[in-house]
Amino acid sequence: MKNKILLSIMLVVWFGMTGCAPHIHIDFMGKEDIREVQLIKSKVKEKILVIDLNGTITTQQNPGLLNRGGDLLSNIYYRLQTASRDPLVKGVILRIDSPGGDGTTSDIILHEILQFRKKTNIPVVALMMGVAASGGYYVACGCDTIIAHPTTITGSIGVIAVLPGLKGMLDKIGVEINIIKSGKMKDVGSPFKDLTQEGRTYIQDMVDQMYRKFLQVVHHNRKAFLSMAEIENLADGRVYHAQQALDLKLIDEIGYFDAALKRTLSLAKIPAANVVAYTYHPKRKTNIYANVNQQGNPLTVEIDALKHLLPTLKTGFYYLWLPLSNN
Repeated sequence: MKNKILLSIMLVVWFGMTGCAPHIHIDFMGKEDIREVQLIKSKVKEKILVIDLNGTITTQQNPGLLNRGGDLLSNIYYRLQTASRDPLVKGVILRIDSPGGDGTTSDIILHEILQFRKKTNIPVVALMMGVAASGGYYVACGCDTIIAHPTTITGSIGVIAVLPGLKGMLDKIGVEINIIKSGKMKDVGSPFKDLTQEGRTYIQDMVDQMYRKFLQVVHHNRKAFLSMAEIENLADGRVYHAQQALDLKLIDEIGYFDAALKRTLSLAKIPAANVVAYTYHPKRKTNIYANVNQQGNPLTVEIDALKHLLPTLKTGFYYLWLPLSNN
């Protein structure tokens, strides 16, 4: 144990001196299981679990030394699985603060929420925080009820394909990229060549297919309130503040944590419950506003000061609100 702690301290000092840190997952305490902590105590045994979905939706692990939480997808999956094995968990509040992310990860999280509800009959209530846009809204559509704070920004129903272009820069510095391929469409979207009209049409078709999938997900959740035609009319990628979203019937209610808790208790058909969370850092998860995912180890080292402004994007298709894009 002492050797592991000493190694951790030495790594922190080294990374601090060099000004860099890799993506490292170190469990210096030798424990992998998360702990349950009480956020609101009650005299009854039943529990309402709070799960936080924060930041860009991706399978990339958050950088930082001694990061025990893992990537967002596994984080949420593990908590749902743990809750499904606890007969005292009667409801889940999924607290979302995200601009969205890659389409596949968003869809997997949606799938796992739907499977959890089907398997356990436990209600899941989405509580939107500052931003629950694009993939954040997509995931919320897997819940029984969607509640937003009065100042929430949501919506951005749509798909964006990120295709970096490096050809102009490479031409200026005299770098040539030779590509040998099996078919003319094999390198469509390559950053090393200009995007042709044929390639653009091909990529647009894929975007349109993913967009139809998004519309179907929204319609499945909101079909009691909105027709597909109405959803298509408001799903042009724009974001909405909470009151607009409520008026457009994209959400069910505007309120705070107590409103989400009240709705969850009602759906679970119980009068009261302990509010709990699962965390690797029980001493840091002290109340309902202490973020279980962001309250990481104090030795965590950030390597990208701009990550809160613009996520690191690889080539691909995203359910993502990206207001800094050029078009």
